[in-house]
Amino acid sequence: MEDVRILVADDEKEIKFLLKKYLEREGYKVDCVNNGKEALSAVRNHSYELIILDIMMPEIDGIEVCRMIRNQTTAPIFMVTAKDDEIDKVLGLSIGADDYITKPFSVKELVARVKAHLRKICLLNDSKQDMKEKDLIEFQNIQIDVKKFLVRKNNVYINLTAKEFELLKLFVNHPGQVFTKSQIFKQVWGDEYLSDDNTVMVHIRRLRKKIEDKPDNPKLIQTIWGIGYKFTGDGFI
Repeated sequence: MEDVRILVADDEKEIKFLLKKYLEREGYKVDCVNNGKEALSAVRNHSYELIILDIMMPEIDGIEVCRMIRNQTTAPIFMVTAKDDEIDKVLGLSIGADDYITKPFSVKELVARVKAHLRKICLLNDSKQDMKEKDLIEFQNIQIDVKKFLVRKNNVYINLTAKEFELLKLFVNHPGQVFTKSQIFKQVWGDEYLSDDNTVMVHIRRLRKKIEDKPDNPKLIQTIWGIGYKFTGDGFI
């Protein structure tokens, strides 16, 4: 991807310095801010392909920043936390974060994750030029415009994050096929599965809330207990 711009929001100077150094070495443009207010201002004034947010920031914490910007951008959001706290991770994912990493972390590992996410987005964009699937997929009351990355339900546009769109696209292109969590993780995140059920489960739950009539009793994305998930939407056009 050309001219990729990344936002790093963290109040620790050393972390910002290292991330900026390593990410710029990969050819990315990097903006660094010190707190939540500066992060919100940066997102309002610039377009970013990926955002890295520290949870424990002054002014406004990373969780709240994520919540506030998720409706403004579909860019992948990474949450960075100093606490190995499952609640922080699940909360971050539930409000729109795409990935998380716990301090202390390997900068090289984080950069590798960033590259994997951006590579996945690049493949999605490139697929516009040579796409085997239908440009418009319809089932029941939902329409997916594959080329424009738009989803409508009852003629009302649904705001999906990049990962939610990829997840939905994976399911609708393979109706009836059962996917394990490992297969979903590799297909959508482009990375090896690390026995992290929460990432897949939280994104499935978020997607259900947006496309299911009754998310607590899903009819489209069904859980196959002990195995994974399958998409049962019918009425494709």
